[in-house]
Amino acid sequence: MKNTEASIGSKLLPVDPFDIVVFGATGDLALRKLLPALFHRWRDGQIPDGCKIIGAARAEMSRADFITTVEEHYRTFFPEEKNGADDWKAFGEHLHYCALDVASQDADWSALENLLAGGEDKIRLFYLALPPGLFGPVSTNIGARGLNTAQARIVLEKPIGHDLNSAREINNAVGKVFPEKSIFRIDHYLGKETVQNLLILRFTNSLFEPVWNANVVDHIQITVAETVGAGKRASYYDTSGALRDMVQNHMLQLLCLVAMEPPNDFGADTIRDEKIKVLRALKPITPKTATRDTVRGQYRDGAISGTAVPGYADELGKPSDTETFTALKVHVDNWRWSGVPFYLRTGKRMKERRSEIVIQFKRVAHALTPPEAGHLHPTRLVIRLQPDEGVKLLLMTKDPGPGGMRLRYVPLNLSYADTFCARYPDAYERVLMAVVRNDLGLFMRRDEVEAAWKWIDGILSAWNTDDMPCQPYAAGTDGPTQGAMLIDRDNREWFDGL
Repeated sequence: MKNTEASIGSKLLPVDPFDIVVFGATGDLALRKLLPALFHRWRDGQIPDGCKIIGAARAEMSRADFITTVEEHYRTFFPEEKNGADDWKAFGEHLHYCALDVASQDADWSALENLLAGGEDKIRLFYLALPPGLFGPVSTNIGARGLNTAQARIVLEKPIGHDLNSAREINNAVGKVFPEKSIFRIDHYLGKETVQNLLILRFTNSLFEPVWNANVVDHIQITVAETVGAGKRASYYDTSGALRDMVQNHMLQLLCLVAMEPPNDFGADTIRDEKIKVLRALKPITPKTATRDTVRGQYRDGAISGTAVPGYADELGKPSDTETFTALKVHVDNWRWSGVPFYLRTGKRMKERRSEIVIQFKRVAHALTPPEAGHLHPTRLVIRLQPDEGVKLLLMTKDPGPGGMRLRYVPLNLSYADTFCARYPDAYERVLMAVVRNDLGLFMRRDEVEAAWKWIDGILSAWNTDDMPCQPYAAGTDGPTQGAMLIDRDNREWFDGL
């Protein structure tokens, strides 16, 4: 039975009836993230009656088989959730399937056309959980068959291309069929509750905005660490690497939200106007600075939580120079951030899964306490995106009790799970409903994507010019030693928790 309110206990924002077509419906993204997200929104009462969820993929299967496949994968990925047969039978009323090889020029789209027939006045979503090379051809076919109705919207998964030129080609092809206001370039990191809360934290609390600048901030760290390896995605990942796969989209978007100027309001284009200013203010990394300000790494065999895992080249089946780790020292050349370095690092097969932003403030000008009282740590604001979303403000305090002055470094802790609920909508649930509501605030505009690629292309060019090697690191560690040296040479260190 569906709930009438979301699990967070707050009133739901209702959405109008819609049809969604998920291209690549039998792939990992659809089965692990998208379809479970839609199930959760249905279970919480946000998907109204009359909505169609249409899976499209190359595999030949019946509608019943597709429903069974979705349920089986859901139970695998969410074993802790107990949903009865009645739930799945009711949700299955929304699910449909058609076999469609969108990569084939001779593909028969009639089954999909028939499923969509009669819904021309409804909101219509096309979600392309596909390789970026298919974004243009699929959009062209949608337009040729007249499926891009007045309320049609298209969702593009990252990456949008592999460099600036390919991004422009994709944007041009999709733009011939869909207007910019109907193109949703998804970065699911922007759907995370903590990321959205970053703007509220900055701009609605008088405590932070006055000190959010070079006068008070020493430096900023952004870390996205994964314990998983490339695995079955190794052949795809080898054409991408950490810089394209994570920095160009996720990490630069986080940097923009941290560094942007206060917007006039929270309107979609107002926020995106401020983000594009940050991207255009990024100091280029050139062949002269790449060796000093960037690190490339690749994991070798090692152990994650005591379990032996192979190296990247072993997973790929051949030697490779693709980076699975990168660390960067970045400067935003504007008045607010003059002289403040942003340290970015991301990697696979690292010691722990962790995504966080650390705002480290400058140390006090004069230490009043004697050395024997304890070490003085800098004030830090830690914004944790995953795995346990929350915000911590780390401060120096006096350790209570007799015996003289003793210092302790302690957090003021806002844990989302403890403060709000055991479960709240995840990033994909939030961004999917944002598309239905036509809220572009969580999605990248064309000029953002292309500005990010322009900066990333400069790094790739510098790496190619210098023939910069990948430094090895053992799986289950924090990356190559060069990653630590990048920040250590500035007399700073990566923050890895208390």
